[in-house]
Amino acid sequence: MSKQWNPRKPTVELRPSRIRRDPRLIQREEKKVVPMSAEQEIWLGVTGVVLFAMAIAVVTAGFSVVTAYDGGAAGPKNVERFGQCYNSDISDCVIDGDTVYVGGTKVQIAGMNAPRIQGAQCEAERSRGIDSAIRLAEILNRGTVTLGGAVHEPDGRLRRKVEVDGEDAAAAMIDAGAARGPGSEAAGWCSE
Repeated sequence: MSKQWNPRKPTVELRPSRIRRDPRLIQREEKKVVPMSAEQEIWLGVTGVVLFAMAIAVVTAGFSVVTAYDGGAAGPKNVERFGQCYNSDISDCVIDGDTVYVGGTKVQIAGMNAPRIQGAQCEAERSRGIDSAIRLAEILNRGTVTLGGAVHEPDGRLRRKVEVDGEDAAAAMIDAGAARGPGSEAAGWCSE
């Protein structure tokens, strides 16, 4: 037979648990949602568009600064488009004071006569021809070169008008003393 279990009397009195108490009902005030007026919606939209535009501008400016950094080189870089044909393999180059290659096409410039380098009648003409070719390259590298139509020169040759940013290249060469007007004799370069 079995004995019946008889627990002893507890020595400590148990108090009611705080966890098991009935929760108190907390009453909260319900906030009423007030819809925005049409004016507030418009201003909110305008503010959003302005902030978005400012963000785009900041990103664009930052990208420009990063891509424009040239490693600390001083001053702007001048990229010369026209070089001298004797030491250049580009399609735009100067042969002599009045003859150039533009886009791989040989062009004799109308409105001037420059001293020759090849076929010069004397060493003075050849030296002036080199100076004239250097000056022509400087003039052509000032801006955008535009080729005009064909012109019959007084000596019977067919040449083309060349402009740099709207300025006549022949006039600039004559003003610089690197060329003369059309029809001048090549022998005149040796006598000076």
